[in-house]
Amino acid sequence: MTTPSHAPVLLDRVVALLAPALEAEGSVYVDCTLGLGGHSEAVLERLPQARVIGIDRDPTALEMSTERLAPYGDRFTAVHAVYDELPEVVGSLGLAHVDAVFFDLGVSSMQLDVRDRGFAYAEDAPLDMRMDPTTGHTAAELLNTASAQELTRILREYGEEKFASKIAREVVRRRDSRPFTTSAELVELLYATIPAPARRTGGHPAKRTFQALRMAVNDELAVLRRAIPESIAVIGVGGRVVVESYHSLEDRLVKRAFADATRLDVPPDLPFVPEGAEPALRLVTRGAEQADEHEIAENPRAASVRLRAVERVRPSAPSASHLPQGVVR
Repeated sequence: MTTPSHAPVLLDRVVALLAPALEAEGSVYVDCTLGLGGHSEAVLERLPQARVIGIDRDPTALEMSTERLAPYGDRFTAVHAVYDELPEVVGSLGLAHVDAVFFDLGVSSMQLDVRDRGFAYAEDAPLDMRMDPTTGHTAAELLNTASAQELTRILREYGEEKFASKIAREVVRRRDSRPFTTSAELVELLYATIPAPARRTGGHPAKRTFQALRMAVNDELAVLRRAIPESIAVIGVGGRVVVESYHSLEDRLVKRAFADATRLDVPPDLPFVPEGAEPALRLVTRGAEQADEHEIAENPRAASVRLRAVERVRPSAPSASHLPQGVVR
């Protein structure tokens, strides 16, 4: 069972949004951010007709969730992949489409809790921050090699850090004599660089910088920018895509992709909608749904969540760049 520290955000609402797409026997749900498997476990338990494919780039998360979901047998399939590889995953399993796709974006509680992963600023640890620790560059390597201009862009764009340029200049100055290796070194720099009045508001002064570095190390926005259209393309009629975002840039990207997919593309002065011109998808949620005060009190991570969903209501022309080729369901 899910422990309080790893409570999935908006669990009941997410399952309710997914349920209409997973009513048929043998329906397929793809959890693109499996993590510890909390949302997938709820789907397996409450929607017994559904089959679950769980994707995660983190081998440790896959191992833990696979053990947790083992009682569900062959109804659950774990796949080590980044979620912008969704079409390849679906195609490799012999499916032409799936019925529901879910994203719970950002860093998982498990990754924050494992000290050696370097995601948390509260403890001293190696500056890693890779969601898949078997590949890619670490946060330390990024800090020690990126130009002041590039570091400023990362901190400003991904962390919305007001003191981005000041922090970047100090990072470059210090690394010349001693390269960064641990989180404590970076936290100390941030305390010394960010003015005292600013440190007293807006949470921990390292929060924005650590978030920005994590997003840059894992290329999160670029991956999401590819994955959302892919998820829309891979669902069949009646299928749904449900997304939980925790960062304004993520939510803006999801909002824009959903708006594009549901937009009526005819001249505004046309007195009727020509047959076949109707959007292939519809918005299921009105704007972005948020957690209520009770859930936020129980699970502080829910405070920043934005939940959106779309449903495919009619077929659209297949896209060679998104749909698996030569497969059948």
